[in-house]
Amino acid sequence: MRNSTALALGLVAATALQAQTDPGPRHGPPRSGAPLRGLSAGEMQAFTQGRDVFLEIEDVQDGLGPRFNLDSCAGCHQQPAPGGSSGPVNPQRVALKFGTTNQVPPFIQPDRPVRVVRFRRDANGAPDGGVHGLWVITGRSDAPAACTITQPDFSNPNNLSFRIPTPTFGLGLIVAIPDSTLGANLAATAAQRRQMGIQGRFNLSGNDGTIARFGWKAQNKSLELFAGEAYNVEMGVTNEIFPQEREEDPNCAGNALPESHGVAQQAGFLRFLAPPGPSQTDDSTARGAVLFAQAGCALCHTPSLVTGKAASALSGQTVNLYSELATHRMGQALDDGITQGNAQGQDWRTAPLGGLGDRIFLLHDGRTTDLLEAIRLHDSQGSEARQVVANFQGLTADQKQDVLNFLRSL
Repeated sequence: MRNSTALALGLVAATALQAQTDPGPRHGPPRSGAPLRGLSAGEMQAFTQGRDVFLEIEDVQDGLGPRFNLDSCAGCHQQPAPGGSSGPVNPQRVALKFGTTNQVPPFIQPDRPVRVVRFRRDANGAPDGGVHGLWVITGRSDAPAACTITQPDFSNPNNLSFRIPTPTFGLGLIVAIPDSTLGANLAATAAQRRQMGIQGRFNLSGNDGTIARFGWKAQNKSLELFAGEAYNVEMGVTNEIFPQEREEDPNCAGNALPESHGVAQQAGFLRFLAPPGPSQTDDSTARGAVLFAQAGCALCHTPSLVTGKAASALSGQTVNLYSELATHRMGQALDDGITQGNAQGQDWRTAPLGGLGDRIFLLHDGRTTDLLEAIRLHDSQGSEARQVVANFQGLTADQKQDVLNFLRSL
């Protein structure tokens, strides 16, 4: 009997050892948040001044509100350094700051990611898709006393679509990748992608037809647009790109518009913010990199691309992006019901994986912290990634662990 028990316990232990586990975010000092190497004195000044604006905490006199999600860029983009994604503690409970009467909706929790809320439909049932600010300035001690606007109605969970902050490391290098390079890269793998049911298309600027590349659906064309929209939509700060208040109740107006001219400065910080440092390699991660490509993951998560002619520190640089910046149909499980440009509900930009080792929350809405779960959710009806996920699932337990270790090394 004791031999049988020992054998059973041994089998359980062996099974446990074979189970794949997401190693989770890396420990130690962050490898992100520094400026690019080789910046000129003027470029370094632009980086430093822009970083100061990025770190500012806004109040109503500075332009905050009347509707907003947070009062600082760095509050959303904090992990593992200013410019990153959502950190371990959600700071969005600024709702209760300065005496407001805001109610915290259930999807905002201290240990869950920073979330932006879009409505799928408006009150009349028509497509909406816009960001609806979580908080209002009503009742704040620094707000006009006559301002009595109320929070949106978040009571219908089926109408809510969440997004978490995208990391901003290395965005200047992404700008500097020519459209022709992106197009050639996509064309070079067209035959292989077709064999696996992968398509891929770029979200294009509606005016000039060039490739848009920022945001979860690649909906923004430039860093200035990306920064200006976030300034206005997330903090309610009017600026030189978005000069109108989103809430025009005159009782809530107190500042001349635009309230800030800091978009160009923020864009300078983003342009010269370096990508994450070199990946950490060992035998397991080296094997995982090979298996990552063999499974077909690299057909979308292109390991590296090269920038064209640009400012000195951005020109001719190899970018370890692990994305081709195209959008792909990712299936029903990831359908958010929102259309932006050419990207519809199931369409998502290939998420750059550089810096994945530092991220806590995964996918566009931060619904999981587990890489295995994120991979599984790429496999649902209509997803272009189904064959690639099947290839991954066909690996041995040890091989899957090597892939996970590789991903967390980035």
